[in-house]
Amino acid sequence: MSSTVLKLSKSEILKLKKYYSNYLSSKKVPYSEFSAKKNGINITAYTSGKVLFQGNNAEKEAARWGNTEASTTKKDSTLPVNFASLSVLGSDEVGNGSYFGPLCVCAAYADKKDLSALKQLGVKDSKMLTDDQIRRMAIAIKELIPYKLLVVNPEKYNEIQPKYNAVRMKVALHNQAIRVLLKQLAPTKPDAILIDQFTTEANYMKYVKQETERVDQKIYFTTKGEQYHLSVAAASIISRASFLEELDKASIEIGTKVPSGAGKPSDELAAELLRQGGLNLLRKYAKLHFANTKKAQKMI
Repeated sequence: MSSTVLKLSKSEILKLKKYYSNYLSSKKVPYSEFSAKKNGINITAYTSGKVLFQGNNAEKEAARWGNTEASTTKKDSTLPVNFASLSVLGSDEVGNGSYFGPLCVCAAYADKKDLSALKQLGVKDSKMLTDDQIRRMAIAIKELIPYKLLVVNPEKYNEIQPKYNAVRMKVALHNQAIRVLLKQLAPTKPDAILIDQFTTEANYMKYVKQETERVDQKIYFTTKGEQYHLSVAAASIISRASFLEELDKASIEIGTKVPSGAGKPSDELAAELLRQGGLNLLRKYAKLHFANTKKAQKMI
């Protein structure tokens, strides 16, 4: 089975939903716009703009909607044998597709001796867990395994973003989290490093070469990395818990619940913040380069 990920605009995702209207699934996938199944291929469009095609001939189906050379395609066979039972350093990020809140990147090291304990905690894909489960589980994971968490709040994000596009920023953060955690682990070396793939390996390598210090150990890339090793699932949970915590803090400061994602509730809150304090206030809580900013400006 192979999987391919495309990054599409909101209008393109609407076209997909219309095209697959006869194949839509009634089961709601967390943080998704829709999911469908056609000819044995599962198609899931996430609120972040990523669309996952999974199954035999997934790449061919995805090619209808974009250049798969620029997508993130990976087959299970590319990972070492018995990968799930190895001692692996995995990394993942949360918040990239949300207008409000930070970008959180976490690298976590799951030694083979800790895999059983992680399973007993119920560690798995964070999209399959409730927010309350994520908050509780993250505390236990942090006590159990080594990790490095990086949190870029919106104000810092807006400062960096003109110089670093979204992909380059994530590459820099993943590289930094992995590099720092490797230093913490030394002299222990993981059997492998796995990044939950967000761009092609070639694209990652292109951007990481621009970093002053970079990880020189072999890195594996695959979409749905949490399905291949618990280290990625743990990193995802820690990142998600941090993201939720930052949204809670923002909600207290603003005096109203701050939504995740990039839908209409985000537009409405952004418009209210613009009325109260203009862009100077909004930049403290939101990623200004998102289309939501212009939508909010039109609303006022």
